[in-house]
Amino acid sequence: MAVVTRFAPSPTGPLHLGHAYAAIVAHDLARSHGGTFLLRIEDIDQTRCRPEWEAQIADDLHWLGLSWPTPVLRQSDRVEIYRAALQSLWQRGLLYPCSCSRRDILEAASAPQEGAAPLIGPDGPVYPGTCRARHRQSGPLPSDCALRLDMSKAAALLMSHQDHAPNPLEGVIFLEVGQGPQGQHGLIATPARHLTDQIGDIVLARREMGTSYHLSVVLDDAAQGVTHVTRGEDLFEATAIHVVLQRLLGLPTPIYHHHRLIRDAQGKRLAKRDDARALARYRAEGASPADIRHMIGL
Repeated sequence: MAVVTRFAPSPTGPLHLGHAYAAIVAHDLARSHGGTFLLRIEDIDQTRCRPEWEAQIADDLHWLGLSWPTPVLRQSDRVEIYRAALQSLWQRGLLYPCSCSRRDILEAASAPQEGAAPLIGPDGPVYPGTCRARHRQSGPLPSDCALRLDMSKAAALLMSHQDHAPNPLEGVIFLEVGQGPQGQHGLIATPARHLTDQIGDIVLARREMGTSYHLSVVLDDAAQGVTHVTRGEDLFEATAIHVVLQRLLGLPTPIYHHHRLIRDAQGKRLAKRDDARALARYRAEGASPADIRHMIGL
């Protein structure tokens, strides 16, 4: 199998040391197997993305010694692809419209035990299902609201398609060749009950974007033939969401390689606001690509 990896940044700010680590890990894994490393631009949030940041991304990665085939895939060019996938899920009764605000969700999620913190899943507070019964699916696919996946229906559908008698302890499975935040490795199974209770009805399309990270990344990885998804361990728990979507949409499930995060002296994960660790600043101060590899433990 030819190995294909990708690095998929959003052009909303400068690349920092954490981005360098993620990009180099993906690049080196592909090249060590004689495979292909891809750059993908995740620009679905057009309110925050800027052309100058995209140009800076390419410049920084080339400076690190990374290369990739062109043209580069941009999510903003694939809106109709995402819409078609949503239409398919809508027609199968797996989506429903949601008009809840973040405040609505937090209040409803805390209501059963007033004052208690809401359950947090890989996609934020686990949605309490407020709109699941309030807004029954009908008519054409809406575009003026968020669309959520009915995880109970999805899990039941996936279980019914098992090659053997359904087992409620089974769910979705992926192969982890890196390491999750708790040292998880090998075949990782997420039971159906966990999907419904600990992840819940995730958003697959936001009103202002027409899609979501989860839906876009699954469709893009399949379209580009990505065989190994390398990314930070903070996304480990979201992988079950992606495997659910892959199975619902008839897409292959890649091999996953989650890796450690680059953190600051206080142990906090780096973010784009950490300009002091931006690659452009290190370059301006005379650092070399070899220096960067040394800083991030490569």
